[in-house]
Amino acid sequence: MQWRTLRTVLGVGSCMEGSELVDDGALRSALSSIVGFESTPGNEAPVVAWFEERLTEWGFETVTWEADADVLAGHPSFPDDPDLIDVADRPSVAGVLEVGDADAGRTLVLNGHVDVVPANEESWSSPPFEATWRGDELTARGAADMKAGVVAAAFGARAAAERARDRRLDGRIVVEAVAGEEEGGIGAAMAALSSPHAFERDACIVAEPTELGCVTAVEGSLMGSITLEGRSAHAATRWRGESVLEHFERVREALRAFERERDERVTDSRYDRFPVQWPVNVGTVRAGEWASSVPAALEAGVRVGVAPGESVDDVERALRERLRAVADADAWTREHPPRFERDGIQFEPAAVDASEPVVDAVRGAMRERGLDDEPRGATYGADSRHYVAAGVPTVVFGPGSIDQAHFPDETVDLGEVRVATDVLADATVAFLAGE
Repeated sequence: MQWRTLRTVLGVGSCMEGSELVDDGALRSALSSIVGFESTPGNEAPVVAWFEERLTEWGFETVTWEADADVLAGHPSFPDDPDLIDVADRPSVAGVLEVGDADAGRTLVLNGHVDVVPANEESWSSPPFEATWRGDELTARGAADMKAGVVAAAFGARAAAERARDRRLDGRIVVEAVAGEEEGGIGAAMAALSSPHAFERDACIVAEPTELGCVTAVEGSLMGSITLEGRSAHAATRWRGESVLEHFERVREALRAFERERDERVTDSRYDRFPVQWPVNVGTVRAGEWASSVPAALEAGVRVGVAPGESVDDVERALRERLRAVADADAWTREHPPRFERDGIQFEPAAVDASEPVVDAVRGAMRERGLDDEPRGATYGADSRHYVAAGVPTVVFGPGSIDQAHFPDETVDLGEVRVATDVLADATVAFLAGE
């Protein structure tokens, strides 16, 4: 079953009935409030403060933390220079609910990020940082990516704690709202490297938008720029110059071939549904200075997908080899080869074994609600990689679609948020119970 069909199968196009764990009015109200914060990178503090207040009202014990740039500079996702990592006034918050003898049971983290990408209001049909409801569909920046997941995690945790106490279970449920995911995972990376908690974390669920699918692998990405050098000349005698655009066409062809070959050679069944498993994207190109001059310099921003089981370093070496082959094929580029330089932020891939208890718990809760629980991969990066790297098994499951992320009129369906909330609650109880 394709994920896109789940909305039809579940009746998620309108609010589902029979959800015993969530009050629709409270859920709608929380969603409306949280998307009202313009929490673009560096501006997360107000929404974190609001969420901390809500967690306290809902009975959580809270803890906040800020990232240390010196610590993050030693992490492969971040620049080596601490001055290039913006951590000032970018807190993250966690709420903890304990049931029974908490130290005798398991601890599960439900994680989400509260930062959002900027929004160009001219491209939207409604104000991006105001909740616009059309029936049960919410439109706002961050609605899908991923404030709906944060709200689902908090409501799911509360419902799970109530049921766990009724069943006399032991353990802890932690809800995290972190800053800086869009910039490499500042809050989550810090929490993974230096836990803000006085207890061990046994597993984690990151509530990124998965269209209610079970994601056990997230792709990494190599981010950087390719620069080319030519020779300028007046356009009236352009033959005296060396246009970088012609050489860049050869680079682009080489990148397309690199993508095709990697798709054939690097395989992972969790990614079979994608037409391109490890995309290579040229996102920006800057060249030339004047229409009447031969362009003598070019810089292209490039993102290369990194498969689970690979490393960013592996893919960078392969990319550099391909660029050397481009250089060797032409007399000019042999003397002036294309150069590749990493950007500051990188995303390593991550995967969790489908046999992990947290994956079993999520899949079991999904089956109870008629969802397709087949483990899948995602072509985006997520904060799950930080917890996996820290030895905390992590699965990704949440409401909304990545197709809505970073787009104008970003939308999520309330019924889908409710289903996600119920699954997170069920999975949490099952994990604490060891089922």
